[in-house]
Amino acid sequence: MPALLLAFDFVGTFVFALSGGTLGVRQRLDLFGVLVLSCAAAVSGGIARDVLIGAQPPAALADWRYLGVACLAGLVTFFRHEAIERLRNPVQIFDAAGLALFAVLGTGKALAYGLGPFSATLLGMLSGIGGGIVRDLLVARTPVVLQAELYAVAALLGGGVVAIAHVAGWSQAPAMAAGAFACFGLRYMAIRYGWHLPVARPPES
Repeated sequence: MPALLLAFDFVGTFVFALSGGTLGVRQRLDLFGVLVLSCAAAVSGGIARDVLIGAQPPAALADWRYLGVACLAGLVTFFRHEAIERLRNPVQIFDAAGLALFAVLGTGKALAYGLGPFSATLLGMLSGIGGGIVRDLLVARTPVVLQAELYAVAALLGGGVVAIAHVAGWSQAPAMAAGAFACFGLRYMAIRYGWHLPVARPPES
C-alpha cells in the first residue's frame, strides 16, 4: 500500500478505536471488553472493504500493526478515559474523524483495485460505517448510522470527492484531504446543529 494510504489507514484505525474504547468505558466493560470494542470499531469496516475488493488477506489481519494500533488506543481510553471525556462529545468527535478517514481511504483503495467511481464511493461509505455498526451492536445499541445526523451521507460525500477527483485526473493527496475535510465537516455540523434526514414517524394508533 502506498505510504499515504497506509498513513490514513493507521490514523483512521486509531481514532475509530478511541471511539470504541470510550464507548466501552462508558458501558463499564472490563479491560478485555474495552480492547475488543476498540478493535471491532477500528478494523471491521476495513476488513469488509478488503473482502469485497479481493484484497486477501485483509490488511487488518495480515499486518499486526493494525490490531496493535487499535489495542494502543483501547489502553489509552481505559487508563486515561477521564482526560478523553473532558473533550466535548468525544465518542462522536472521534467517530466523525474515523468516518472521514476511512471513507476517503476506502474509496481510494477501491479505485486502486480497478473499481468504478460509483462502486468505489459505496465501498468508501462501507469502510466508514462498518466499524461503528459492529461497535454499537456489541453493546446492544442501535447503530449510529441508522439514527444519527447525516452519518452515511457524510461518508458518501467524502468518498464522492475522492472519486470525482480521480475521474478528473487530479492528484490523490489533496483529493483525499479535501474529501476527509468535507466528510468530517458535514458530520460535525450535523452533530452541532442537529441536521438530519427525515425520520420515520409511525401513524398514531
